[in-house]
Amino acid sequence: MKLSVFGLGYVGCVSAACFAREGHDVTGVDVNATKVEIINAGKSPIVEAGIGELIGEMVAGGKLRATTETRGAVHSSELSLVCVGTPSNANGSLDLSYVKRVCKEIGAALETKTAPHVVVIRSTMLPGTIESVVVPALEVYSGKKVGEGIGVCINPEFLREGTSLKDFYAPPFTLIGADDEDVAASVRRLYSKIDAPLYVTSVKSAEMVKYACNCFHALKVSFANEIGNVCKELGVDSHEVMEVFCRDTKLNLSPYYLKPGFAFGGSCLPKDLRALQYKAKELDVEVPVLRAALQSNRLQVERAVEMVLRTGKKRVGVLGFSFKAGTDDLRESPMVALIEALIGKGLQLSIYDRDVSLARLFGANKEYIEREIPHISQLMRASVEEVLESAEVVVVGNKAEEFREVEGKLRSDQTLIDLVRLFETKRTGGNYEGICW
Repeated sequence: MKLSVFGLGYVGCVSAACFAREGHDVTGVDVNATKVEIINAGKSPIVEAGIGELIGEMVAGGKLRATTETRGAVHSSELSLVCVGTPSNANGSLDLSYVKRVCKEIGAALETKTAPHVVVIRSTMLPGTIESVVVPALEVYSGKKVGEGIGVCINPEFLREGTSLKDFYAPPFTLIGADDEDVAASVRRLYSKIDAPLYVTSVKSAEMVKYACNCFHALKVSFANEIGNVCKELGVDSHEVMEVFCRDTKLNLSPYYLKPGFAFGGSCLPKDLRALQYKAKELDVEVPVLRAALQSNRLQVERAVEMVLRTGKKRVGVLGFSFKAGTDDLRESPMVALIEALIGKGLQLSIYDRDVSLARLFGANKEYIEREIPHISQLMRASVEEVLESAEVVVVGNKAEEFREVEGKLRSDQTLIDLVRLFETKRTGGNYEGICW
């Protein structure tokens, strides 16, 4: 394939050189004439082991060249890869001036091009930027419509400085965000020789994946440092602790706790977070990430309360009372906090949970129910049907299998608020609303 790569900074140089090595004819484009001259001389404008040699080899073999001229590069290529920077403004927002400029230039070049062309964004941009910035610029300056001879998608890069060549050829996955199957297929061809999983998502999902990855990496660094700081003051080997921690790939390093949904609860997580925070305070060690976890958890409960209140309805049915299905454990259940908040707002509640009903009769939590939450216990009903009969709003609080039948039993005037993504294919809309989907 013939490619034009816009922006010969770090990502652009690596992308141009690596795609050329994969057999594609690549033209690098940059407004900086010095960078263009350096590449055409077979050298690298960035410093990293292996990049200079690769660029030299590709230029010598006629697979890579550079130019400052946009129109010729676009007309001689099938795909344009946009790799320009998106630096931060003083207030934390993104400076999209480079992206806008390049899209205007590509759009102007496409005005006189008759062959189809695909614009692939490699730059890191917030969800919605393709729709609100890239597409309008291309359409205004080309006089054409995206989808009618112009394809647009996002192909986020996951290159780390210092190991970019290794990352390019052995990535954890390749991601293409495209709302057009033909566009996705054309970009997929770029990676035909890369041995890694390739995922195609919607444009906005792909835009967000890059941010989810980088924010999680930042969170991991901060978490490990806070654990390490506490360990040092306790005389504990922090590297030994984290080495064992990372051996757990069933829970610790896994998808297990990374499902958007309701707040955490139970007898372990809240208690242990508070205990470690208290110990850190005794040691005069700041642990803002750990401290924020409980605050964030409280906010998720408040979010659920607001979702119910926004319906403007007064009669609320709650299905699932314990902090997760299959247990009668009510200790620090976020559902208890949600129910008490709704009662405090004057709403009329009816509640059903098979496991808690059994516990109320003879389980280990019988005394807790009678002593701590007798007012809630009185609101419990004997069946799902009894809750549905009186409720205007139905809140699903755990993934008990019997709750899956609720969807077919709802009346048209009832709203279902799902806190646990009980229905995998559902999206917010109509009489269904998920807490964070």
